[in-house]
Amino acid sequence: MKLVRTLVAREGINAIDLLSQQVPELSKGRLKDAMAKGAVLLSVKPQKRLRRAQTMLHSGQQLQLHYDDDILQRSCAGALLISDQQQYSIWFKPAGMLSQGNEWGDHLSLLRAAEQHFAAKRQVFLLHRLDREASGLVMLAHSKQAAGALSKLIAEHQISKQYLIRVKGQLTAALLQQGTITTPLDGKACLTRFSLRNYDNDTEQSWLDIELISGRKHQIRRHFAGIGHPVMGDPQYGKNNKDASGLALQAVSLSFTCPRARKMVRYVLPPELLLTADPAAQAS
Repeated sequence: MKLVRTLVAREGINAIDLLSQQVPELSKGRLKDAMAKGAVLLSVKPQKRLRRAQTMLHSGQQLQLHYDDDILQRSCAGALLISDQQQYSIWFKPAGMLSQGNEWGDHLSLLRAAEQHFAAKRQVFLLHRLDREASGLVMLAHSKQAAGALSKLIAEHQISKQYLIRVKGQLTAALLQQGTITTPLDGKACLTRFSLRNYDNDTEQSWLDIELISGRKHQIRRHFAGIGHPVMGDPQYGKNNKDASGLALQAVSLSFTCPRARKMVRYVLPPELLLTADPAAQAS
């Protein structure tokens, strides 16, 4: 079942009773589950997720319910905290997890996982995103000051992001020598740098190390599909690149000058979390 409802309290009433009265198709248990998973929004400024079933609403207040059985029943592997630096933290986001939630819920999002990990003792700010199908390192900030400083580094391209991908086919020597893709995306200039890690003759696929200079939507995926070497397992871009193991794209390192410590730091994905068990991939 999938439905969207806007509910208006006509008098003082608690949230679960309003939902139960105006959405009779769903049991209280299913409505409470939807609330816990972030699918009920309270129309205030700024809009926020309403999770507590017994929250009292005043006359005129509105709730928005975005209910989707399929989404609410999904699950994925848990996020892992790689490094906690107090003002910011580095996380491993598994494939299948959103960077942040949407109107349909946030129970499968890194942002929510971090909020629950820190048990509301710290603020959590998302600084950059990683596609749901992709896995790898994501950095979160834990104060407005840290979020501002780190966001400034991102905007100025002062945070180096490296990725590992597996693409269809063998890249030509000329393309490897060039080592860059500069095709504009969405009318904007962008740059992807790459180098060959290894080529697998058996699968006729190439493992590539990527440095993302700009950050357009789906940049790596679109760039490599555009040159005829789509990322394996990409559900949106490329042809004949299906892969049962999922999207072969992973964020493997972040490096930048820490605004607080004023020194260069680098965070690398632990070998056991790498996309592949290929010895060549773990050696770098």
